[in-house]
Amino acid sequence: MKKYRHILLLFLLLLQTTLLSAQDFMTNIPARKQTSLNGKWQVIIDPYDVGIKSWKALYKDKKPVEKSDFYEYSFDGGPVFDVPGDINSQLPELKNYESTVWYKKTFVAQKQVGKRLFLYFDAANYITDVFLNSEKIGSHEGGFTPFQFEITDKIKDGENSIIVRVNNERQKDGVPATGYDWLNYGGITRDVRLVETSSVYIDDYFIQLEKGSKNQVLGYVKLAGVTSPQQIKVQIPEAKINLVLKTNAEGYAAVKFPAKLSLWSPKKPKLYQVKISCESDAVSEAIGFRSIETKGTDILLNGESVFLKGVNIHEEIPQSKSRAYSESDALMLLTWAKDLGCNFIRTSHYPHNENMVRMAERMGFMIWEEVPVFQSISFDKEPTQKLMNLQLKEILRRDKNRCAIITWSMANETPQGSKNRTQAIADMAKLCRSIDNTRLISAAFNNIKYQGNKVIIEDDLINSLDVIGINEYIGWYKPWFKAPSEIEWVSNYNKPVIMSEFGCEALYENHGPADVASSWSEEYMEQFYKDQITMLKNIPFLRGTCPWILADFQSPLRLHPTFQKGWNRKGLLSDKGEKKKAWYVLKAFYSEEKPVKN
Repeated sequence: MKKYRHILLLFLLLLQTTLLSAQDFMTNIPARKQTSLNGKWQVIIDPYDVGIKSWKALYKDKKPVEKSDFYEYSFDGGPVFDVPGDINSQLPELKNYESTVWYKKTFVAQKQVGKRLFLYFDAANYITDVFLNSEKIGSHEGGFTPFQFEITDKIKDGENSIIVRVNNERQKDGVPATGYDWLNYGGITRDVRLVETSSVYIDDYFIQLEKGSKNQVLGYVKLAGVTSPQQIKVQIPEAKINLVLKTNAEGYAAVKFPAKLSLWSPKKPKLYQVKISCESDAVSEAIGFRSIETKGTDILLNGESVFLKGVNIHEEIPQSKSRAYSESDALMLLTWAKDLGCNFIRTSHYPHNENMVRMAERMGFMIWEEVPVFQSISFDKEPTQKLMNLQLKEILRRDKNRCAIITWSMANETPQGSKNRTQAIADMAKLCRSIDNTRLISAAFNNIKYQGNKVIIEDDLINSLDVIGINEYIGWYKPWFKAPSEIEWVSNYNKPVIMSEFGCEALYENHGPADVASSWSEEYMEQFYKDQITMLKNIPFLRGTCPWILADFQSPLRLHPTFQKGWNRKGLLSDKGEKKKAWYVLKAFYSEEKPVKN
């Protein structure tokens, strides 16, 4: 009997955990009726994470009533943080903090017949527990994707209190795990919103060109809250598209129609206003249309060969030593990339905020968007595999209508010998194609072999990819073993290669010999880029370059007391946005119409 009681309790616990997980979030959040919860939030710093314990129960936010009452916590009189905003830049003593912060915010609500209310987070890093009026409404794991909870039946008329626990401690079985080369910014790092919908609303949709087509639009619309078939409309006024469809009883309708469209490209980033409506809801969104495919070692955008002139970007504002999140942040970073001559960016090593992706699309950047499956994680553990797939599905759900995204990247620098690594990432790629087969699948590797003057690309996972990303640091982590012009790259995969990382470190305005790596000089970095470009121009299957990195960024792993001081100095720009000598070398390379002749 005890055994069955134990099983029942376990089942109930699992059921509760499932029910309290974040729900699938609605597509195109900027178009929804919403109230911002951004601004000042009260916080409690909880370095030992005791507030979640039953004897502390900080989420109950109790206050003394009787003379004998007291509680060893209080939001009143404590720090006040900006949301959105990382915790690490808001108090000096929290610069490298990795533990729990509790947030509190009140809002006034009024229940309305026929309306639904959702609490939507653009992102919080890393594990988030959300409480409304002292009741837990859900949890989310992952630091770079949205999540939402319906609170329609949980709000009360008048004042309501939200308490949020965010813990950014590195997780051995997390995604990413414990070892990564950037500052682990914690807290509620992106927008928080109250979103109001009708009882039946447009939950999700996908409107893009069919794979291999320049004039056939394919996708779907999904309503939430339906109990019977509903009529919907899909309109693109500028293209004279006015489609009337009917959903099935679950609210799903397939979309397919021919259209004469001006295709999106970096030189002409054309977007159309696409309107989707049903009887009780309507949304509008600027969407572009383009085709992207490979043919042998070529990448074809709208049927034409394209060379990707890229740069890696971290979601960081170096001047303020803080996480980037706003439109103005995105504009600054992307203006730098545009000035460099880029038509392509890699949002390394995780999904960046939605402002960044949407602005990049408007400015004409093709995008490599990456799931933070970074280096060594627990590929052999089922919970980690589920988390990899969940984060993939979340970013697909948010960004699948962004035509600027030409490749979904599954991983970065994962060791080939890791147990179950190849199968786990191959399964991700299969899942990705089942959801969205209109884009390319990529991953970045540093699994290359050196034989004489040859560099050989070899990895079992490449069979599951459309595009090969190679991270190589010849001239920095590996000395030049031949003259750059004599190095021969070998690939037997007949697939396009993007040099997804290469770079070296230099401190801005530090001068020294151009042939001494330990000088950390601009001259060494300048010569490094010249040598790399000489080598890159001789790779016949190269279809893009993406050096590491646009700007210096914070990294506690970088320990040199003179030249690094907690910064990775591989930026083409300094931590104050100043251009290093190598900037001009790369800019000249990118000014060529076709930098690599093949």
